[in-house]
Amino acid sequence: MPYQLSDINRGLETDPKGFLEQCDAAYQSRIDAAVDRILERMKVSPIVLLSGPSGSGKTTTALKLEQELERRGVNTHTISMDNYFKTLNRKTAPRTPEGDIDFESPTLLDMELLDDTFTRLSRGDWVIVPKFEFARQMRNDSRGTPLKLDKNEIAIFEGIHALNDDIFGRHPEATGLYISARSNVLEGEEMRFKGTWMRISRRAVRDYNFRGTDLLETLMMWYNVRRGEKMYISPFKNRANIIIDSSLPYEPAVFANYADVLGKAVDQVPGDNPRYKEFHDLVDSFRYFAHLDPALVSGESLIREFIGGGSYHYS
Repeated sequence: MPYQLSDINRGLETDPKGFLEQCDAAYQSRIDAAVDRILERMKVSPIVLLSGPSGSGKTTTALKLEQELERRGVNTHTISMDNYFKTLNRKTAPRTPEGDIDFESPTLLDMELLDDTFTRLSRGDWVIVPKFEFARQMRNDSRGTPLKLDKNEIAIFEGIHALNDDIFGRHPEATGLYISARSNVLEGEEMRFKGTWMRISRRAVRDYNFRGTDLLETLMMWYNVRRGEKMYISPFKNRANIIIDSSLPYEPAVFANYADVLGKAVDQVPGDNPRYKEFHDLVDSFRYFAHLDPALVSGESLIREFIGGGSYHYS
């Protein structure tokens, strides 16, 4: 369901704190409903496979699911599937049509190890969860973590390819969960802010704040990221047992605080970039939203994953 710009601005102008609390409570209700479904399916499999495109909020959502499951008495382990990347071999790595390494490709994952891990965990055996070192682009199994699921325990594996044929397809008994920012912001019938813009804003702000990535580099990568989504992620989303919309009505107003720095980066994007017009439309759209001080955003809000200052620990 789309959000209406007038409702957002009315909430931000009349009672911003109350409006943000209302939006966060609505998101928590989606988490609660997802946990209900996970518990229903727990007798079928203790494995939850959480997928979603870049910037969808997978990590925070996984932590919120874990928090609610723990509150209900279910011991929960959240594992990033990034740790199952194979050590990068530049000679054999998949390539984009432009000849660059295709970092969005699921073939970079160790499918056989994931398959074995799910099988062993489901029957109560010990496994070693590996550790991938991004700085060296290699997996370090010696730094792995032992894991065993006892009765009434769940493992959530989160990653963009969790619903892929070679992962979920081998373990259809697992609970599949798909998350993305799916709601647009409209003014009447006119588009003012796309759900996909929430994701690029999240990713750009996070990279700017925490990853030392040049904003222009993030924007230039977005075309390949979106192409990868359409090839490797979106075709499998309807297999999910649970779908969560991670969009928050107030987040464009939060990201509007970064409009100047985003605008400077967008001005450097070459005119022949396939996303050139979209980036300019995105930055221009921030003017429609009432001002919001980011300090009002709760420490438990999903977008704290991207702007910082949150209460969750992100390893």
